[in-house]
Amino acid sequence: MSRTCISKIPAWVIILLLFFLLVFIPPSSPTEVRVGGQCVDGTYSHEGRECCLCGVGLKLVEHCTTRLQYGKCEPCDLGTFSSHPSSEGKCEPCTSCTHPNENLEVEEQCTSARNTKCRCKQDHYCSSSTDICHLCHPCKKCGAEGIKIQCAGKNNTVCNEDIQDKGEAGKIVGIVIAIIALLAIVAVAVYLWKKRRTQNRDGNAGVGGSPLLNIPDVGIQPLIPEIATVVGWKDMKNVAMQSGILKTQIENCEQDHPGDREEQTIQLLQIWAEKVGRGAPERLIKLLKQGGKLNKAEAVAEIVRKAASDLA
Repeated sequence: MSRTCISKIPAWVIILLLFFLLVFIPPSSPTEVRVGGQCVDGTYSHEGRECCLCGVGLKLVEHCTTRLQYGKCEPCDLGTFSSHPSSEGKCEPCTSCTHPNENLEVEEQCTSARNTKCRCKQDHYCSSSTDICHLCHPCKKCGAEGIKIQCAGKNNTVCNEDIQDKGEAGKIVGIVIAIIALLAIVAVAVYLWKKRRTQNRDGNAGVGGSPLLNIPDVGIQPLIPEIATVVGWKDMKNVAMQSGILKTQIENCEQDHPGDREEQTIQLLQIWAEKVGRGAPERLIKLLKQGGKLNKAEAVAEIVRKAASDLA
C-alpha cells in the first residue's frame, strides 16, 4: 500500500484498530511459551492428556485444560526453590548454612531457581568426598616449623614437621620390617637344622640308641605271634598297606577270623613277612618308627634281640 493510500485513511480508524488489538488480543504468558507447537521443558500426564511442565523456579497451581498447553504456574514461595522443570505443587525448602557446630556460612543465597550454596567458615576445611559439604573441621595450627600446605577447601593444613615425621616413620617401619624378616630367616634356618639333625639321628640309630644296622638278622616266622601281640591290628594294617599288600588280602584276614583281632594280626603279619622276605624284622621296626610308633618299634627290636641272644 502506498503512502498516498495510507494518508487517505481517517485517523479515527487507525486509533480504533489499535484499541481493538490491545483489548481483545491478550499478550502471551511467559509460562505458556511453546516452540514448534511443543512444550519447552517437557510434559507430564494428567487425566489422559499431556500438559507442559512448569519451568525452573516455578510451581504448579492448576493443571492444563488443553493438550500440550501450560496450566497455571507461579513462582516458588520465599525460602523455597525449584531447580528443574516439574509438575509439583510445591517447591523444595532452601538449605540452611547455620546449623550448630557445622562451621558453615552462605556462599550464594537461595533463589527460586537455585538452592543455597554453603562453604566452610574461615580457618575450616571440609573432608567430604562430594561437592556438597555438611560439616567443616577446624584447620590445624602449625608452630615454629611453618606451613607446607595452607588449609583451604577440602584439605587440612600440612606442617613441615608432618612431612619430616612421615619420613622418619617410613624409616622406622623399614627397620622393623627388616628385623622381622631377619628373625624369620633365622627361625626357618634353625627349624631346618633341627629337622635334618633329627632325621639323621633317626636314620642312623635304632630305637633306644642302638644302631639300626645292628638289629640281628633272624627269621621272623617263630616270632610272629609275639610281635603281632605288640604291634596290634590297626598298626599292622597300616604297615601292610604301606608295603603294598592288597586290600582284598587284608579283608580276607578279617573274614577268616571274625572278631578275633589277634589271629587277624598274626595272619596279616605272616602275609607281610612272606612278601618282604629277608630283613623283615628290620623293615618292620623302620616302618613303625616312621609311623610314630616308637614304643612299639622298641618292643619289636627287644623281641628280635632276645631271640638272637637265645640262639647264640
